[in-house]
Amino acid sequence: MLLTRPLAILFSLAALALSTAPAPAQQAWPTRPVKFIVPFGPGAGADIGARLFAEKLSKTWGQPVVIENKPGGDSIVAIQAFLSANDDHVFLFGPAGNFTVHPFVYSKLSYDPKELIPVARVSNTILAAAVKADAPYNDIKGFTEAARANPGKFNSGLVQGITEFTFWGYLHFEKLQITQVPYRDINVAPVDLGEGRIQIVMSSFAIVQPQLNAGRIKLITINNKTRVPAAPNTPTAREQGFPSLEVEGLVGLFALKTTPDALKEKLAADFRAAAADGSIADRLKATGQVINVGGGQEFAASIDEQRANVAAVVKAIDFKPKQ
Repeated sequence: MLLTRPLAILFSLAALALSTAPAPAQQAWPTRPVKFIVPFGPGAGADIGARLFAEKLSKTWGQPVVIENKPGGDSIVAIQAFLSANDDHVFLFGPAGNFTVHPFVYSKLSYDPKELIPVARVSNTILAAAVKADAPYNDIKGFTEAARANPGKFNSGLVQGITEFTFWGYLHFEKLQITQVPYRDINVAPVDLGEGRIQIVMSSFAIVQPQLNAGRIKLITINNKTRVPAAPNTPTAREQGFPSLEVEGLVGLFALKTTPDALKEKLAADFRAAAADGSIADRLKATGQVINVGGGQEFAASIDEQRANVAAVVKAIDFKPKQ
């Protein structure tokens, strides 16, 4: 049946309207719950930071932010879980120092470090060196002289990863012989230090804090580049003339290398906004961390500097990777 002219015009206009109508807008990220995988158990410094940011970001994003703890395996368990997810709603939240050293430690890695892209620097873990409270030295110089006078008689407790390499570099440059005691749980090391079973612990401030507060141990240096509120009267290693002991505990968010630039920029901006009111900074301070929010480029530059320092130590001590 032929359409009358008015009806034909109406159908033509309707077809034209449908053909020129804009496509439905793509829903803004995130479209579902977001997950932060943390390479430590609950209560660790990185875990606390992840939960503080998750609480604020879930309100910003309108989606739950779930924390999944994947400790063990020198952080490789968490890294593999993150990469296997292959999901733009799943990220790795933790310290760069745990895997900055992996290419130097292992001759074969089960993952490609280039797959991890830093997108938001979050904080700096306070790193410190401590000795027994009644030790006859109160600074790095005094400890170094005592260790040099007693070759092979001093023992150390060190956090695995970047902290170890930093301390090994210090031993090399100062020509010291200090035996490293391996710890399955590094939290035991400050207890042994207070009992005199080892002579120095180098770790995060949070790890030594309980024994420090109990008066059983004392700090002899802060390893970070600047003094920190948690120990304002303790000078840095560089201030004391021992730059080989300088190291920053870099903590932040990592995404897949396939993550679009727009999303990486959004993540960095949202982390900055979450930290803006200072409430997270105050709570991190109590756990031995300093807020230091930055974008992906800033975070990457800090990691590159750290990696270069490790490479220099590896070359100096002729370190051989594990087979």
